[in-house]
Amino acid sequence: MRQRLARWPLVGREAELGVLEVAWSKPRCPGVVIHGAAGVGKSRLAEEFFAQMVRSGWQGGRVTASAAAAGVPLGAIAHLIPAGVDLADPGHGFAEVVRVMRAGGRQRVVLVNDLHLLDAASAVLLREMLEAGVLRLVGTVRSGTRMSEAGEALCSVGGMCGIELGALDRDGIGAVLRAALGGAVGRQTVHELFAASAGNLLYLRELVTGALEAGTLSSDGEIWELAGGRSAGTPKLTELISTRLTAAGPDARPVLELIAECEPLSLADATAVATSELVARLEDEGLVYLSHDAHRTTIALAHPLYGEVLRAGTPMLRRRALLLNQVQRVEAHGARRHDDPLRIATWRLAATGTADAEQLVLAASLARHAHDYEQVVSLLQALPARQHTTATRLLYGEAHYELNDFTRAEDVFADAAEHTTSDEEALAIVMERTQNLFWGLGKVHEAMKINEAAEASVSHPVMQNVLAINHGAMQIFAGDPVAGLGFLDGVEEFPDIRARTYGMALKVVGLGDVGRSAEAVELGERAYIEHASADPEVVVHHSTAQLPGLIEAYTGLGELSRARLLAEQGLEAAVDTRTRTSLLYVLAGTDWLTGDLGEARRSFAEVSRLARDRNTWLLRSAASGLAACSALLGDIPAAESAIADLEAYAQFSHLAAEECSGKAWILGARGHAAEARATLHEGASTARKSGRLISEARLLTDIARLGGAAEVADRLAELAEICVGRLSAARAAFAAALAASDSSGLNKAAHKFGEIGANLLAAEASNAAAVALQQQGQSRQAAAATNQAKTYAALCPGVHTPLLTFADAAIPLTPREREIAVLAASGNSSKAIADSLQLSIRTVNNHLQHAYTKLSVTTRQELVKAMKTQSQ
Repeated sequence: MRQRLARWPLVGREAELGVLEVAWSKPRCPGVVIHGAAGVGKSRLAEEFFAQMVRSGWQGGRVTASAAAAGVPLGAIAHLIPAGVDLADPGHGFAEVVRVMRAGGRQRVVLVNDLHLLDAASAVLLREMLEAGVLRLVGTVRSGTRMSEAGEALCSVGGMCGIELGALDRDGIGAVLRAALGGAVGRQTVHELFAASAGNLLYLRELVTGALEAGTLSSDGEIWELAGGRSAGTPKLTELISTRLTAAGPDARPVLELIAECEPLSLADATAVATSELVARLEDEGLVYLSHDAHRTTIALAHPLYGEVLRAGTPMLRRRALLLNQVQRVEAHGARRHDDPLRIATWRLAATGTADAEQLVLAASLARHAHDYEQVVSLLQALPARQHTTATRLLYGEAHYELNDFTRAEDVFADAAEHTTSDEEALAIVMERTQNLFWGLGKVHEAMKINEAAEASVSHPVMQNVLAINHGAMQIFAGDPVAGLGFLDGVEEFPDIRARTYGMALKVVGLGDVGRSAEAVELGERAYIEHASADPEVVVHHSTAQLPGLIEAYTGLGELSRARLLAEQGLEAAVDTRTRTSLLYVLAGTDWLTGDLGEARRSFAEVSRLARDRNTWLLRSAASGLAACSALLGDIPAAESAIADLEAYAQFSHLAAEECSGKAWILGARGHAAEARATLHEGASTARKSGRLISEARLLTDIARLGGAAEVADRLAELAEICVGRLSAARAAFAAALAASDSSGLNKAAHKFGEIGANLLAAEASNAAAVALQQQGQSRQAAAATNQAKTYAALCPGVHTPLLTFADAAIPLTPREREIAVLAASGNSSKAIADSLQLSIRTVNNHLQHAYTKLSVTTRQELVKAMKTQSQ
């Protein structure tokens, strides 16, 4: 991996390269100078542009500017000075250098990194050469550094192009990581590395190198992920940052260490250990930044890695003194801010290993509402056992659940159940414990049993309703949305907002499952707004937990662009990995429908990695989705690997029907359409029995796409009457027209799919229309339909399906001829094909011969090439 990262890729700088190229094309341009902070990629961009100029015919030269070379006049550029030129008289000598270089007649370009380190003589001579037009400059300057007067003059030669290079944004960092690692990178990993590096490419490189060496950054063959979201630096990175911090001087160390331990720090507290002038200098040097609100000014380190290096280098006794002194300052101010108890308890705990029990509990409560569950565990671990209450045990267990330590959470909840003193406490324990058993440990029946026992033992109406909400939520995900919705009837009017928002989130899922997508959208929007505006002291989970069901409801309606936008917004706002994983899963489903299977594959792969610890109920369906995407992208080995993974995971009833998709599309890609359809029929039957009608419609549509339109058209028409929305109607119209080879109906279905944004289905419908038209002898209309199909297919890069055999590639094959040709091209013998399709060998060979004739081939090797050509 070191070798792979030896040259960091230049990605995300296309705009800057364009600016440089335009400037360079101007005859009077003496050169380009790239300004930027250390590590943003100035040198890499300069080197790339310099290399482009050399490749285009310029004679190249390099100058190494350094503090050491600056002590010798002309030391940096001595190798550029023509032999024999006498520099005893600089005025005459410099002019002679220009004359000799002009006589050479070559276009020259010189690359100078760190122009600010050039000695004055070198800067003067370079300026004279630029002004004389005998060479051009490509240079870099570190922002914020002092330059000599000669250096300033060099950078300001008339016509010089100067650009300021900033840190890359998150999308840019993601592109760099994909290029550097040679594969897809998880969104959370991109987020973590972007946050850690703050877009600085030098720091990013060292973080990636360190994580690779530590084994915390790895790929499963599909996607790169950081284990536990943790990156690791390198000694070089520590050295780089330490040098930067040391340059601030010894007088800056105390305040920098205090900020590292306690940021964000009030400016008043910072000036207790440093002068205002020193703080201003640190801000000017880019080591800290100040933030202002209506009430106070705070100071923080300018880069997240600065804090890590400072904390690692602070001796234990000094750290203890820093923290305890800060506690005294905050308490002297009255500890009035809402987060002061959390900060005081955390500082005392870090300094002394203990803290006041009341402070610990209050701090843990604040940490929970900030979704900092590691902090909750750390604080409550320090609370003596005798001072734990049911409330603190619930808080402690919930934190373990959120940190995916489900077994420990069950132990804590079981212990809490032994210490209850009221029905209210017992109810709270049941709610938390059943969620941990159901979602964490996958013990569905045990969770339902505990809830039912509680329902039988309580008499208070409010408690009964809360337990009914919990029962309904579990019922929906246990595979019976119809029954679950019965328990959730009227949940949106329930007075307790925590139970209400939880129940509404699951009701939205249930409504979407049974095809009541419009109702699901209406309720989901209301639930999201209520949850987002609720007091965080009451509603613990983040409001983005409402979004997965809402997104699927929009998808069910055919509002794919709205669904995708919500998913992207949710991923930006989600504060916990569990919700992000669910959002990635529904985003993958949306991308599957739009036909962007590359993105869908990436999301399914990321879900598969993340769900192993957090959302185990998604594992099988995510693996199936990954297999289906890989198969349609032509990567059968990856598809089969994903299916093998699927078999290792426990089944979860809610998504059981979807698990057939991956296996079916592998069969379809191998030409075994009949077996693929049979597999999909099993899944559709499961979905129908459980009442999950949207899933049934999707699977039936896939059956139609694999040659079984006549088998499913009537049922899809029934579902279109039940499931409101443009997508259900388009699916029904597509299957009916496909079954009847109705070119007009197929064109109309393609238009409907195109309006929705279901580009792959639109391409297939258009191409099926083209095939039907060509068979009817309507060549002109067939060509138009084929062009339309190719337009839609271009939005689905790399995807190959049986219905995308374009009509203009050759005389179209019949469905049976195509099925047999695909099987033959996949290496199956005539006997194997006959056995698979329950036909005679003679019939198989007859169909195969017809296919040979239409495709103008004579051997199976030629058939393989012809089938590939037809699908392109």
